[in-house]
Amino acid sequence: MIPRDVAIAVMIALAALALLAMLVAWRRRLRRDAGLAAPLGVPEHAEVLDRHEVLYVSTTKHDQPLERLAMSPLAYRARGEVAVTDRGLALCLDGAPTVFLAKERLAGVDRATVTIDRVVEPGGLVRVAWNAADDTVVDSYLRLTDGDPKNFISELQRLVPASGAGDDIATTDTGEQP
Repeated sequence: MIPRDVAIAVMIALAALALLAMLVAWRRRLRRDAGLAAPLGVPEHAEVLDRHEVLYVSTTKHDQPLERLAMSPLAYRARGEVAVTDRGLALCLDGAPTVFLAKERLAGVDRATVTIDRVVEPGGLVRVAWNAADDTVVDSYLRLTDGDPKNFISELQRLVPASGAGDDIATTDTGEQP
């Protein structure tokens, strides 16, 4: 029989080891994704077409909703506001600079149900696919907290270029791929 003090010490050591492993893994992910950054700032005189309160959930590799990217300043979940403008999408998250995705960067928009750390009702998330770098398309997931996302999705779809990197991305509001 193992003494109680030894068992407690082993459990504390295992917990500390698990926390250390999580810290090392997150720091490695930060280094891996250091070359990716979201564009910051909103252009002057951008006309706001639609605005919503959101929960920003995550940014992942394109079509890999379980592979989080630690992209600055989109590495962590946050509350905020999203605005569709005539020039693109502005994402104002609490405690972070405003991310602006110019319409030229947008590759597609649709609904989703699953992403890393979050499963919701069918179509409960809005997935915005955009070009983070020349050949890198990523997906950012938002959950609107102030109503039905249909209007938001339709306004955003108007900005998505008709050709380019987003041709293979579904732009439906059902969450189903063709």
